[in-house]
Amino acid sequence: MSSAPVDLASPAMNADPYAEYARIRELGPLVDAEMPGMGSVRLVTRYEDVKAVLSDTRFVVNPANVPGGEVEDRTAQALRARNFPPEYDHYLTASILDADGADHTRLRKLVSRAFTVRRIADLRPRVEELTEQLLDQVEAFAGDGEVDLLADFAYPLPITVICELVGIPEADRPQWRVWSSTLSSPTGEGIGECMRDLVAYCEDLIERRRAEPAGDLVSALVEAEGNEQLSPTELITFILALVFAGHETTANLIANGTVALLTHPDQFALLREKPELAPRATQELLRYCSPILGTKIRYAIEDVDLAGELIRKGDAVMAVPAGANHDPRRFPEPDTLDITRESDGPRETHVAFSHGIHYCLGAALARQEGEVAFAALARRYPGLRLAVAPEDLARPDMPTVWRLTALPVRLR
Repeated sequence: MSSAPVDLASPAMNADPYAEYARIRELGPLVDAEMPGMGSVRLVTRYEDVKAVLSDTRFVVNPANVPGGEVEDRTAQALRARNFPPEYDHYLTASILDADGADHTRLRKLVSRAFTVRRIADLRPRVEELTEQLLDQVEAFAGDGEVDLLADFAYPLPITVICELVGIPEADRPQWRVWSSTLSSPTGEGIGECMRDLVAYCEDLIERRRAEPAGDLVSALVEAEGNEQLSPTELITFILALVFAGHETTANLIANGTVALLTHPDQFALLREKPELAPRATQELLRYCSPILGTKIRYAIEDVDLAGELIRKGDAVMAVPAGANHDPRRFPEPDTLDITRESDGPRETHVAFSHGIHYCLGAALARQEGEVAFAALARRYPGLRLAVAPEDLARPDMPTVWRLTALPVRLR
């Protein structure tokens, strides 16, 4: 155990979270930390311990499920710190991401039909088509100068795919990008108005699908609501969770992964020479530079022994994939990028998509979008390079997310 809590908002953490978590990982299996806006939390950073916490039903994501007494809801605390209006809390805290036990099973069963292996495979031609269209536009934007690959490619690709899957009309998607930017902003500026508009939009979309089903996921969820399998609030939270979770992390994966490849030119050249390595490269980039540094807070429903350390009932615990995925106990030379390291299939060894019952529903879709994006960039732009030094790339201060604010590159 560390003697003083780790400051997750320190400049060192923002500059290089992987190096910081490597240091923290060696302090012990459990390390006390201070999370901005959330107070104290116990960090779990070692690979086997992270998997243990994520698969142990004695840890829940909803603090209301801790028996007896009230446990502080750290998510609600964080929302208050960002000036999030409390009347909208339930739209962000009543989703599948915040459900345990039978509630989680019920909700996951309803939406899992949209993410079957066959459904995702059927989407691949559309993902490839969108990728080529977007890169054509990127070339037009760039000319002989630089272009922001995050804004013009990494972001629009996954949001277009998930909006088509969910059923957000094309004309409305630019507004969803604005809402997404507001919700993910560290400052929380404009967040109340944003939530008001989002909920109103979802209510209107639901009414349109009630009147005229369109064969999309929203239509299927409206039918489930009619069959009393979903509450009206759950229906809205599903739409919000699917759209935002379905594009933010993938966009940041593509951006982070591109930076990793461009700062390891031997690996970028290998991918260009052997495009069949794209699935393995994507798995390795998920391990090496996933945008998700820490998972949702979990709460112990009873005293739990973890690697010889005691976690008290009600304690807030955060599993840290960024620590686990670079743990030398599991990965030889973990800080080396090696796009031949992982297997081609879905049975990855990393925990970038979490583990256990909350394993990411959209993992197969995210992997597919990454594979297509990285392969296309290597094929089309062998001279692709950063337009600024890697250390000059701007990243917001967000302790659990590793993402860029822009990705300036030159195509040739």
